[in-house]
Amino acid sequence: MSLAKKSNIKKITTHQLQAMKERGEKISMLTAYDYTMARILDMAGVDVLLVGDSASNVMAGHETTLPITLDQMIYHASSVVRAIDRAFVVVDLPFGSYQGNSSEALRSAIRIMKESGAHSIKIEGGSEIEESVKRILSAGIPVMGHLGLTPQSIYQFGTYAVRATDEEEAQKLIEDAKILEQAGCFAVVLEKVPAELATKVAESLKIPVIGIGAGNGVDGQVLVSHDMLGINKEFKPRFLRRYADLHTTMIDAVSGYIQDVKAVDFPNESESY
Repeated sequence: MSLAKKSNIKKITTHQLQAMKERGEKISMLTAYDYTMARILDMAGVDVLLVGDSASNVMAGHETTLPITLDQMIYHASSVVRAIDRAFVVVDLPFGSYQGNSSEALRSAIRIMKESGAHSIKIEGGSEIEESVKRILSAGIPVMGHLGLTPQSIYQFGTYAVRATDEEEAQKLIEDAKILEQAGCFAVVLEKVPAELATKVAESLKIPVIGIGAGNGVDGQVLVSHDMLGINKEFKPRFLRRYADLHTTMIDAVSGYIQDVKAVDFPNESESY
C-alpha cells in the first residue's frame, strides 16, 4: 500500500501550518505516545503529532486524563520526538501543571521543551489562561489552544456531551478563540462543538483551527490514533471514523502464534540456528 498523499514539505513548522491555512490545504493531526507509533505516523506523512494527555486513557488505562503527570508527559514526548523527521510535535500541558498560576505554567512548558525536544505545547481554556499563554509565549514557546470540550474539566462539565450548543456558551467560545489568537497562539483545537459554530470560528480567525468532532469547515482534523486504527474498539463517538481494524488483526496474529507454539510448529527448522 502506498503512502498517503502529503504536502511536499520537508519539515513542518508553525509557519508552514499558517501557510497551509492561507492556501486552503487541510492539516492532518494524530496522537502519538511512543517511538514506534510516531515513526509510522511520521513516515505516512501526518503533519502534526499530538502527544496528548489522552495517554492517561490510552496508554495507562485511566478513566480520565487527570492522573497523568508532567514527568510522564515528558517521557512520552521524548519518545515521539526521537521518532520523527517531518511532523510538528505538540505536547499537552497536563492537569495541575498550569491552572491558576502562570509562573507554574511557564515552568511546565519550559520543562517539556527542554527535556523532550518537542516543538510546542497545548493548553486547555480561554480567557482564564490568557496570562499563562502570554507568559509561555514570552519564553519563545509556541502555544496551541484548546476550546469546546476540554477533558481536563470533565468533573466541572459532568459529561462528554457536545459543548457550546446554547447561544451564551457559543458566544463565549467565539470570544475565547479570539482571545487566544490575540494572545499569540499559533492554532486552536475545537473539540466536540457544533459544525456550524466551528466553521464560524475558523472563518473568523487568521490562525489554523483544528477540529475533533467539529465538522469539516475547520482547517484540519485530529483523532486519537488508537481509535482511528481500530486498536481501541470501546470508544465509539459519532465523529470517529475507523480506517482499520487492528484490534481483530492483532488478536488473530497472537492466536496464530499461540497455536503454532502449542503445536510445536514454531520455530521450525528454518527459524532455528
